[in-house]
Amino acid sequence: MHRIPEPELMTDDEQALAYANADFDEPHNHFIELLKKSVGGYLPDSGRAVDLGCGAADISIRFVKSYPNYHVDALDGAAAMLIEAKKALIHSGLSKHINLVETSINESSLSDKNYELIFSNSLLHHLHDPMLLWNCIKNAKSEPAVFIMDLIRPENDEQVDKKVDEYANGEPDILRRDFRNSLKAAFTLDEIKCQLADAGLKSLNVSVVSDRHLTISS
Repeated sequence: MHRIPEPELMTDDEQALAYANADFDEPHNHFIELLKKSVGGYLPDSGRAVDLGCGAADISIRFVKSYPNYHVDALDGAAAMLIEAKKALIHSGLSKHINLVETSINESSLSDKNYELIFSNSLLHHLHDPMLLWNCIKNAKSEPAVFIMDLIRPENDEQVDKKVDEYANGEPDILRRDFRNSLKAAFTLDEIKCQLADAGLKSLNVSVVSDRHLTISS
């Protein structure tokens, strides 16, 4: 199945609210557990991390709860998502630990701050040009640890339908639609390996971690 790109930013208020209210406990907890296993042992006890494409900041919040001595710069290009992120931060009481920044990946630079960790969940498949992410990481200051998680594009429409029915059953129509579009917009394992080679990031490891997710990590 050929890749079908989707919009890069979630700018719709209804869409942002649906994501903020959705139950992502299972995949987001899985993200944190995989991050710990992959790069957690290399992280210092305290420092600064950056979350690229933070959305409603749920993973930034979960990260700080696991690493309470860290501060996170949470970046997203969609103002509607950051409105929901601000609400979540207030509710969590972690506003002092997480700094929300409205900026798109093509405007982001990680070369002016020392980060111990770059992490991102489900940003890559939104990008029309994936090299924006890899070049951003390549140009980061001080060689931080990297942990990226994203979807894997299925081989055909039948597999897309199966995954939507399995993992978005009972969800609002807007989430089912977006999950379907995201699966079609995702990259394959081989495509990502080629991207990393082109970016000079062949040292990053690419691993399949579920029937719909892969990770890219240092």
